[in-house]
Amino acid sequence: MKSPINIDFLKTTHALQIALFLFISITFFYLGKHWSDGYQQLIFFTQDSDPDPNLNQAVSISPNYNKSYDISSLIDHNSTEPVRQNALTKQPPPPPPPPTEDSLAKFGIVNENGTMSEEFEVGEFDPEMVDDWVNETQAQSEASQSVKNFAINKFGLCSRDLSEYIPCLDNVEAIQKLPSTEKGQRFERHCPEEGKRLNCLVPAPNGYRAPIPWPKSRDEVWFSNVPHTRLVEDKGGQNWISRDKNKFKFPGGGTQFIHGANEYLDHISKMIPEVTFGQHIRVALDVGCGVASFGAYLLQRNVVTMSVAPKDVHENQIQFALERGVPAMVAAFATRRLLYPSQAFDLIHCSRCRINWTRDDGILLLEVNRMLRAGGYFVWAAQPVYKHEEALEEQWEVMLNLTTRLCWKFLKKDGYIAVWQKPFDNSCYLSREAGTKPPLCDPSDDPDNVWYADLKACISELPKNGYEANVTDWPARLQTPPNRLQSIKLDAFISRKELFKAESKYWNEIIESYVRALRWKKMRLRNVMDMRAGFGGFAAALIEQKLDSWVMNVVPVSGPNTLPVIYDRGLIGVMHDWCEPFDTYPRTYDFLHAANLLSVEKKRCNVSSIMVEMDRILRPGGRVYIRDSLALMDELQEIAKAIGWHTSLRDTAEGPHASYRVLVCDKHLLRA
Repeated sequence: MKSPINIDFLKTTHALQIALFLFISITFFYLGKHWSDGYQQLIFFTQDSDPDPNLNQAVSISPNYNKSYDISSLIDHNSTEPVRQNALTKQPPPPPPPPTEDSLAKFGIVNENGTMSEEFEVGEFDPEMVDDWVNETQAQSEASQSVKNFAINKFGLCSRDLSEYIPCLDNVEAIQKLPSTEKGQRFERHCPEEGKRLNCLVPAPNGYRAPIPWPKSRDEVWFSNVPHTRLVEDKGGQNWISRDKNKFKFPGGGTQFIHGANEYLDHISKMIPEVTFGQHIRVALDVGCGVASFGAYLLQRNVVTMSVAPKDVHENQIQFALERGVPAMVAAFATRRLLYPSQAFDLIHCSRCRINWTRDDGILLLEVNRMLRAGGYFVWAAQPVYKHEEALEEQWEVMLNLTTRLCWKFLKKDGYIAVWQKPFDNSCYLSREAGTKPPLCDPSDDPDNVWYADLKACISELPKNGYEANVTDWPARLQTPPNRLQSIKLDAFISRKELFKAESKYWNEIIESYVRALRWKKMRLRNVMDMRAGFGGFAAALIEQKLDSWVMNVVPVSGPNTLPVIYDRGLIGVMHDWCEPFDTYPRTYDFLHAANLLSVEKKRCNVSSIMVEMDRILRPGGRVYIRDSLALMDELQEIAKAIGWHTSLRDTAEGPHASYRVLVCDKHLLRA
């Protein structure tokens, strides 16, 4: 009896209405889910807030990472683009496991059309990496309702005779006005006045080629990139450098080590067994470095060397060093302090560096003393050490007398090398006879004050706590918070050690994600500059991730002086004011990193001037990462386009709602 009743029920109008309603619901659900497939959108994501402590932690990367957006329009209309297929699910997926080797093949470089390519190599000048650049005034503006409209004129190419221009060292007008150049004043910084500064793009020389990659570049570079033969003519017989067709070759020798830097370094180690390269000796300074073969061969012994020389008659020696991929910068012992902190270098080396260390009561050797770490070594290879001519023997006696008054311990002389050691504390200084010269510096003198600071003919007293001598051996010192961290002037409400560790962790996670997702190990990433280095966490992260690069850590004068900490952890760096040009040749860095820099310097100087200077020192094929405030990004993009950079704007790992973005800029080779 029940069956007929059920059949009749199915025939009722009510049942048909229910079926029709279900059909329409399913249809609309399907159309709503798939209607906007294929469209770009901002994807919101989350992460388990209470992860299993037993699982390895991984860096979460925003789904919008490595994608470009019109930020102004997003802000203006407060809207997102439609959802792409399967972007939203009922439950957020767990954090992805670390990628395997196979998964890395899914990442690549996104071009301007949004197409991903795995076939790329920064620095190879295929036609897509060469841009024709016509010198003309071309106004470019950003129409936006949320930000103030502005116009940036396209920067023209400078004349070809400025292809090796260093603004603060090639200021002929200022040099000619100097009252005296007797003490080397013309080799110091003399920056152009406001209104006379560089306002064009420094061109590459004719025939410029993508630099030979490291480590091959240690031994050879393209002639067309540094087309100068003066050093070959002057130093070819000393095994410095030779020319072979379209390349310069570097046999590894020097004036005092014509048989090669490796043999020379072995000689020093045998002389002084305590000189353990790559352990106690980690950071060195090579004065009058030539083409920097001393520093080049120390790299394989885990020693990073700041190679310095003036822009003198051998004016391209620093350019050769940087083209080889060796840390170097233009600097001179003259009348001002060098731009490095006190107690910075474990070893300072001078091999026929053409400096009169004993002039003016030893004021230049006192500058070496300021920069040399307590217990550090001074290595001198010069004619007075080994020649027995009367004048040279007299110079040797004067040098011995001066170093004794400096309380340096003379360790040994062997062949053409002499080695001294700086004291570990102040006991010798305090026990000298009254009136002994040079005197101790006034307690008010800050030995770390180096920006346009004059040399002082006095001994910088060592801190009584012995901070500078107490440095852990390499490699442990890279991640060990140094004692001098406590002396840095910071507006900090938490422990400095916690700040140090937090910065290191922050950058290590970011660089780890870059290596994994953006294949940084495939990039040409040799000469790197961190333009606002902090405690050196970015540079330390590159080392931890085993990237074959070195970093020039720049500490801006506009912030706290963290440079002593950078050196204490076994890195190198320099003090600088980004409102002025940097002391290096054009086209000497592969990668520039500027984190939270331009928003700070914008309050002091013209941001476009800083970016034109960045372009000067960046190699064609090089890359810039600017991590800064979202509010500044529209302006920075317009300036970058006016310079000729190819840009993309990316989310940070914090996600699309972060107040920061990363502006990635690629420099192409520009031709008139």
